[in-house]
Amino acid sequence: MRDLNLKGNMNVLKGKLKQKYGDLTDNDLAYVEGKDDEFIGNLQKKLGKTKEEIAGELRKWMEE
Repeated sequence: MRDLNLKGNMNVLKGKLKQKYGDLTDNDLAYVEGKDDEFIGNLQKKLGKTKEEIAGELRKWMEE
């Protein structure tokens, strides 16, 4: 997960996550710089996906 540079892409990623997973709240998408693993872990709990699945989706959206 360390290779994800979320900081610069958070606004775009939050929007895409909310579009795909409408039950996510702003609290679910709260991000603290340098805590990428914690952010992904929170999404993992909420969405029932593996960290690898979530990281893969985020990487795909960052490449668009």
